Amino acid sequence: QVQLVESGGGLVQAGGSLRLSCAASGRTFSSYTMGWFRQAPGKEREFVARISYFGGSTTYADSVKGRFTISRDNAKKMVYLQMNSLKPEDTAVYYCAARVNDYVAFGSWGQGTQVTVSS
Repeated sequence: QVQLVESGGGLVQAGGSLRLSCAASGRTFSSYTMGWFRQAPGKEREFVARISYFGGSTTYADSVKGRFTISRDNAKKMVYLQMNSLKPEDTAVYYCAARVNDYVAFGSWGQGTQVTVSS
């Protein structure tokens, strides 16, 4: 299994930007597809974005499409989520996740990083 640690959360005004980072441990990082999820207070955790093994394929939730960009650096074992044009409704705890392929559930999760967008 891969261990994941998120960072980069914080408080930002609406319209601003943040970049989240996720550091992975383990020798086979490039064997995992990676994703970002978020959970707002009182709501269920929801999918935000995913990226394939070598970054050739990405998928986004409709709510973030055109504003967020997921990327990865396999040499550094890092996954990023660049968030632009942030809205108050983007406020949530953001989680990094990993899975061995796109046909199984995400099985490894980080501890989360808080993102708060003020209006």
